[in-house]
Amino acid sequence: MDFSNLDDASLLEMIANSYGNLNAKRILNEALGTLYDRYGRLVFSVALRLVGDIETSEEITQDVFVRACEGARGYRAQLSRVNTWLVSIARHRAVDELRRRGVRPEQALVDWLDGVGQEQRDGLPEAEGLEHEIETTLQQRAIQQMVADLPADQRQVLGLAYFNGMSHSQIAATLGEPLGTVKSRIRLAMQRLRDALQDQGMIETS
Repeated sequence: MDFSNLDDASLLEMIANSYGNLNAKRILNEALGTLYDRYGRLVFSVALRLVGDIETSEEITQDVFVRACEGARGYRAQLSRVNTWLVSIARHRAVDELRRRGVRPEQALVDWLDGVGQEQRDGLPEAEGLEHEIETTLQQRAIQQMVADLPADQRQVLGLAYFNGMSHSQIAATLGEPLGTVKSRIRLAMQRLRDALQDQGMIETS
């Protein structure tokens, strides 16, 4: 069987069915190796952008694919693509590392945003509307200062959204804040960024 011809979901299904089965070890290794070939570089680049050193990023990358094996049965194709799922695992693992170092994830948000181009973003879910406009300008160095200038509470919700991939309701529960408050902060943060981008001529004025 040529595993390279299988789509991502099929590979993950094979991993789920063969994980823990000694008789299917070859299938597991082949399917996992194919998935790693496709997305190992993406996962590594996400980890490197967050934690900032090669050795730790390599460890995170290996751990992501181990966790993918362990969690393959819980993957739901209707909720996310496989590459997005892997990136989410990488982000969570990197956030754990940042917290172990005593670094608040939202404090690292500006560094992560700075210089993120399509190569690092490949495989991430594409945003729509205003978020798409902002995402497509993240490679511009000026965005770093724009984010840094946001009020702390707005940087915090963006940090939780970007690093943890949390929904509005999950952020509200984590912070112990009303859902409306969280939505308002995110809306205000995005509006501030949009205004700043317009002032810099990076997006057109609506």
